[in-house]
Amino acid sequence: QVQLVESGGGLVQAGGSLRLSCAASGRTFSTYDMGWFRQAPGKERESVAAIRWSGAITYYADSVKGRFTISRDNAKTTVYLQMNSLKPEDTAVYYCAARPLYRDEYEYWGQGTQVTVSS
Repeated sequence: QVQLVESGGGLVQAGGSLRLSCAASGRTFSTYDMGWFRQAPGKERESVAAIRWSGAITYYADSVKGRFTISRDNAKTTVYLQMNSLKPEDTAVYYCAARPLYRDEYEYWGQGTQVTVSS
């Protein structure tokens, strides 16, 4: 089992940047694929970015490609989401999640961190 704690959210003006961090407990962090999701008020949760256990493969939603970068440091058991050129439509609660290798679903979720982008 792994516990996830996000940090780094806040209020930023449009065009600004934030870096989210997700610290994971446990010694098996490198055996999980990791993802960032977000949920805006009144909307369904959506996938933002994901990274394989090794860090070699990443995925981005079309809406954030070229602006967001996901990375991980397995030694520090932490995954990051660097968000640049933020837009008001990026406003949401951001969650990180862990998916065990060879599983289809993300099984562990953090509590979320609020990101608010003002226009």
